[in-house]
Amino acid sequence: MSNGVLDRILQSKQAELPALRRRRLPAPPPLRPTDLERAAGQPLRLIAEIKRRSPSAGPLSTRLTVAARAAAYERAGAHMMSVLCDGPFFDGSYEDLAVARRATRLPVLCKEFVLDECQLDAARAYGASAVLLIVRCLTPQRLRVLVREARARELLPFVEVVTEDEASLALDCGATCIGVNARDLDTLTMDMDRARRVLGQLPANVTRAHLSGIASPAAVRDVAESAVDAALIGEVLMRQDDPEPLLRELVAAAR
Repeated sequence: MSNGVLDRILQSKQAELPALRRRRLPAPPPLRPTDLERAAGQPLRLIAEIKRRSPSAGPLSTRLTVAARAAAYERAGAHMMSVLCDGPFFDGSYEDLAVARRATRLPVLCKEFVLDECQLDAARAYGASAVLLIVRCLTPQRLRVLVREARARELLPFVEVVTEDEASLALDCGATCIGVNARDLDTLTMDMDRARRVLGQLPANVTRAHLSGIASPAAVRDVAESAVDAALIGEVLMRQDDPEPLLRELVAAAR
């Protein structure tokens, strides 16, 4: 998304916070472990995403309900789900997260533009096991606090970076699970080589995830051959009215 779109999303998110702070949240369900670390000889962990639309891709398939799509992802062998919770720009919600979780036994990543602890509370209450923290959306001080506060709520802080400098900042702020986005959030350009380079520079004791740009079994195999633990598959699955056959191919390629 361009800088202007990202700015609008963050402004919208700030405006949502007072109501979210007042919302009566459900009691958190039992936590599901993420187990994203990939031991030698194990397959790449695939995180399958649920989103109805995005500013860059526009409307995506909504033929399946959230529950039906989540169940299809589980049948196809996804290790984890990512659910968009932003409403104005992605047509998502925390309720979508809860529905996806109830429909499967998979852990769920809450994919939101997190700025405040109340969003962590909502993520945990609606059933997330992990929460996305985007370096480009936060000051270093806020990132450090949110990493700590996510852990205090038993959530895995899944920190998204684009560049080497952002990766260094994430490490300085205590991140132990870092996703490198192949798409630059400012220019929308996709650069798989940059993502591979940044991932390759992360220390071995960090859980490493490749985000964006994976649309084929060949691309999955390429990532699986590197020292990466997980990969998030989003738009290519959301363009499928029935994502199960394609995801089965991608899961097979991850082995």
